[in-house]
Amino acid sequence: MSAFIDTAVITIQAGSGGSGAVAFHREKFVNAGGPDGGDGGRGGDVFFVADDHLSTLADFRYKRKYTAENGNNGGTNNKTGKSADALIIRIPRGTVIRDRESGRVIADISDDEPVRIARGGRGGWGNARFATPTRQIPNFAKPGQPGQKLEITLELKLLADVGLVGFPNVGKSTLISRVSEAKPKIANYHFTTLSPVLGVVRLDSERSFVMADIPGLIKGASDGAGLGHEFLRHVERCRLIVHVVDVSGIEGRNPAEDFELINRELESFNPELAELPQLVAANKSDIASPEAIEDFRGFIKEKGCPLFEVSAATGTGLQPLLDEISQLLAGLAPIKRYEPEPVHIEALPRNRGGEFSISAEDGVYTVEAPWISQALGFVDLDDYESLQYFQRVLRSSGIIDRLEQMGVREGDTVSILDIEFEYIP
Repeated sequence: MSAFIDTAVITIQAGSGGSGAVAFHREKFVNAGGPDGGDGGRGGDVFFVADDHLSTLADFRYKRKYTAENGNNGGTNNKTGKSADALIIRIPRGTVIRDRESGRVIADISDDEPVRIARGGRGGWGNARFATPTRQIPNFAKPGQPGQKLEITLELKLLADVGLVGFPNVGKSTLISRVSEAKPKIANYHFTTLSPVLGVVRLDSERSFVMADIPGLIKGASDGAGLGHEFLRHVERCRLIVHVVDVSGIEGRNPAEDFELINRELESFNPELAELPQLVAANKSDIASPEAIEDFRGFIKEKGCPLFEVSAATGTGLQPLLDEISQLLAGLAPIKRYEPEPVHIEALPRNRGGEFSISAEDGVYTVEAPWISQALGFVDLDDYESLQYFQRVLRSSGIIDRLEQMGVREGDTVSILDIEFEYIP
């Protein structure tokens, strides 16, 4: 049985662009054929995609670096080098990708569409690109740009509508096996399930929801005690909590104290969890004394939570609980998704002082800066807001001020990493 791993740290490296070629046309009976070096191909991107056949991040414990292929160099006769294929990395649905250093959310891999996390470098220009009326024999080309490199944290957060929480051995595994097709290992022992279990609960043809058996928590779980801290993150996406409490007293536990303790652990880990709707399942009620059930009912009434007397072992009382869950879910917001967070300008990698240089030739302003390739790597050139963000980067770094000092005007061409922009004040 493989271990359940729900966090991992890996490094991804997009491919570098191929270098442009320096070549000159050579053909019999043709004099001064001119430069014909082609551009380099683009480096491979790195994409992540959800795979429902994966349930843990165990594979990433053994392989920690993933590198896409580089683009091919340009050739003669203006031939562009072949661009590299993208690297596709498959991960469990519900995995949140963060930048390791800043903790910034890069993507939430919860949908079916592949998500590009690292951009491949652009291919360098061949010498044919640099021919001008005053420079007819350019004997140089540009190298390809490096691909984006990131160290990222993968964090699996289960996509479940309902989370079952409670102490070990209170009957959560039995409950989820009774109401869904999930088949967790069930035994009368005092240790918790070693991994979360997902099950689809189908009430009828139109009503269903996903339930997660969150491994049992213990006192101090939010501070890392036991296994609880490893699994509390899986409650964060849930829309509703079902708190399973053993009211039988056969373990010598006080159900009211257990209820209070588990809720403190949830709130300590993430205060938002304390705000989630919560139903209480008083389990093993078939073997509990009437006095114990009555005392617990009065306690829960003061807490303002609906109470359901159930027996997961026999199935007694489960249908009213499921009906109430379904009714509540119909009025709640969808499962939480983590939105990508923008890169802060000050966090972009730069040389000391944000160094850059600008040259002007034949009406084209060419910007060179060692750090700018990483900045542009976060920009989607097809997205207006993303381009606006990149313009703010150029403004804050002083590049636009320098362009204006050099006399750039509206409609002039500004070349950055071989990408040409029309200057708009």
